[in-house]
Amino acid sequence: MVPIRAKETVSAQVKIYTLEAHEIARKARPGQFVIVRVDEKSERIPLTIADFDRSRGTITLAVQEVGATTKLLGMRETGDTLAGVVGPLGTATHIERAGTVVCIGGGIGIACIHTIARGFHEAKNTVISIIGARNRDLLIFEKQMREASDELIVTTDDGSAGTHGFVTDRLQELLTAGRDIDLVFAVGPVPMMKAVAHVTEPLAVKTIVSLNPIMIDGTGMCGGCRVTVGGQVKFACVDGPDFDAHQVNFAELLNRQAAYKNEERCHLEYHLKEGNISPQ
Repeated sequence: MVPIRAKETVSAQVKIYTLEAHEIARKARPGQFVIVRVDEKSERIPLTIADFDRSRGTITLAVQEVGATTKLLGMRETGDTLAGVVGPLGTATHIERAGTVVCIGGGIGIACIHTIARGFHEAKNTVISIIGARNRDLLIFEKQMREASDELIVTTDDGSAGTHGFVTDRLQELLTAGRDIDLVFAVGPVPMMKAVAHVTEPLAVKTIVSLNPIMIDGTGMCGGCRVTVGGQVKFACVDGPDFDAHQVNFAELLNRQAAYKNEERCHLEYHLKEGNISPQ
């Protein structure tokens, strides 16, 4: 059993949990994830490690309630326990002295990019971070991202915080201004990552994306996260989650992400009907 040491409710759909997990915190590296079971009967879900504190023995997870299991997790409070948390899993992000690195996080992906931005910053790179959300209420990890960056750009779809627009608008402005950018790293919704790749490819700016949004089992056994990269079949959970954005077949990826929509809807409706989760 894994104790929940703290819970922050960002919005009705987004919660941030701090878990006591000494061994995971000791071994965790930027870009890795864990597999979580809420209770003995729940499915296993992969969640990216948003932060880790080796001295305190804690890890931080950001949870966006979308389906039945994330809603069930969202009902857990400080002092509760989770049935299991396994990790760290996935290939850690390759952190190197690259020069100027632009780290882009969209939505819940802001939490996922945090340890990566921090890692590049600690490696003495110049880190420009761009974070974006639909509105101010969904903007997370702003303080942490500011601390992990030399420059932070905030944007929201509705203009309620930072500048009005999308993260790709701000990235295009940097490139158009002639900023010397050596690497772009993006984590967020698949359409956002596809858009980032579209912006950087004409200028041949090295771009990496983290494909954690399509992971299911997290061990390579289910095959649900198959993706074609450079003409070769890869598994996001064991071969990634980080891949060359200009080599990813995003059209195939978007189709695969939608493959289980009906099953996910039926699963959610069943648990709502049974009263296992709240409709809120």
